[in-house]
Amino acid sequence: MQLANAKHLVCLWVVLTSTCVGAETWNRFRGPDGQGKAASDVVTKWDTDTNVAWKLDLPGPGSSSPILHSGKVFVTCYAGEVGETAGRILVCADAQTGKQLWTHTVPAPAQEDSYRGFITEHGYASGSATCDGKNVYAFFGKAGVVALTMNGELLWHVQVGSMSSNRRWGSGASVVLSGNILIVNAAEEARALIGLNIADGSEAWKADYDNLELCFATPVLVEGEAGVTEAVIAMPGETWGLNPKTGKLRWFYETGTGGNVSPSVVVGEDAFYTFGGYPQQQTVAIRRGGRKNITESHRLWETGESSYVATPLLHDGHLYWVSDRGFAFSMNAKTGETVTKARLAGLRSGGRPVYASPILVGDQLVVVTRKSGTLVFAASPEMKVLHQNPPLDESQFNGTPAVVNGSLYLRSDQTLYCIR
Repeated sequence: MQLANAKHLVCLWVVLTSTCVGAETWNRFRGPDGQGKAASDVVTKWDTDTNVAWKLDLPGPGSSSPILHSGKVFVTCYAGEVGETAGRILVCADAQTGKQLWTHTVPAPAQEDSYRGFITEHGYASGSATCDGKNVYAFFGKAGVVALTMNGELLWHVQVGSMSSNRRWGSGASVVLSGNILIVNAAEEARALIGLNIADGSEAWKADYDNLELCFATPVLVEGEAGVTEAVIAMPGETWGLNPKTGKLRWFYETGTGGNVSPSVVVGEDAFYTFGGYPQQQTVAIRRGGRKNITESHRLWETGESSYVATPLLHDGHLYWVSDRGFAFSMNAKTGETVTKARLAGLRSGGRPVYASPILVGDQLVVVTRKSGTLVFAASPEMKVLHQNPPLDESQFNGTPAVVNGSLYLRSDQTLYCIR
C-alpha cells in the first residue's frame, strides 16, 4: 500500500509539473506559453554526423517553426518555383522516427504579393501552426486558415482577407489558441485581429484598427487583472490587451514605436516588454495590470536598443537576443540598461544573418543563424559563446527551434531535423 501511494504521488507530481514523457508539448511558436523556454534538457552539440537522430526532406521552404503535440511534429512550407503561385503545405511527421505521416496542400490565393523585396527573405510560410491535441491549425496569409485532424483530414478552410500592407511584405504572424477560439493576426490581410471558432472556422469576433498595418507579431496569452485571460500584442504605436473570448480591448499602452513591429511581447512576472520599430527602434517596459489607457500609469522605462526581427527571451532578470544584424544583446530587465552589445564575427547571409528567436535549454541559450549554424551561449549577461554548431545543410535556416522530451527540432528551407 505504501508503494502504491508513493507511485500515486509520483504520478501526480509528474502530471502537475508536465515533465513526463508524452506530456511535454511545444504546441505553438516559442513553446506552450510563447516565451521560448524548454521544459527538458537536450544536447546542444551536433554536426551532420553527430546527434542527428533523423532528418526529413521537406516539400518546400518556409520560415515557420516546428511545433509538437502527442508525438507528432508539424511544420509549414510552400512549394513551387514561383512563390506567389505555389501551394502552401502543412507537413506532419512522427516525432520519434521522422517518418512523414501526411501532408496537406492549401491552394495559393488568386492574388498574392510578388516574390520580391522582403518576401524573398522569409517566403510564404512564415507562421507556425498550433495544436490542441485533437486538431492542428495553420495560417497561410491570403491563402487562409485551415484546421485538420491529427490524421490530416481537413475540417475547415476559411479566408481572413486579401489586403496587402504598404510594404507588401507578406504575412509573418503565427496563430494562437485560447480555449475554443483561434486568434489570427490578420494585420496584413484585413488590418484586424480575428477570433475564429475552432469548431467550424466561423468568425467569433474581429478587432480592426489601421495601426495594425505592419504588425507581424504573434499574440501571447497571459493572466490579466481580476484573473481574466488576455491576448497581448504589440503593434506600431501601441500595445493591446484583449479579451480573447470577445475581442474587446481591456487596456492599451501608447508606445510610440514607429515603422513595423515583428517581435512578440515578452512577459515578466511584473512587466511586459515590447520591441521593434523602424528606422528608430525601441524597447518599452510596461507594468502589468490595469484597465483602459495605462500609458502614463504603467510606464517603467524605454530605451533605443531593441530587436527588429527576433523575439527576445527573459531569464533571471535579463533580456537576451541576437539581432538580425548579428549583434548579441543582453539587457537589464529592471532598468533597461544594455549590459552586452557585441558583434558576432563570421556570420554569413549578407546584412541580416539571424532571423530566429533564442530559446532557453537548461542554462544555455540556443540561437539558430541563417547560414552559419547554431550558436550556443551561456545564459548569463556576458553572453559568452560556448560553441557554434556547423550548419546541417546549405539552405537557409529562419525558424526558431522546438524542444520536447529531450529532443530538439529545427528546420531549414529544405529539411526538418531532430537532434537527440
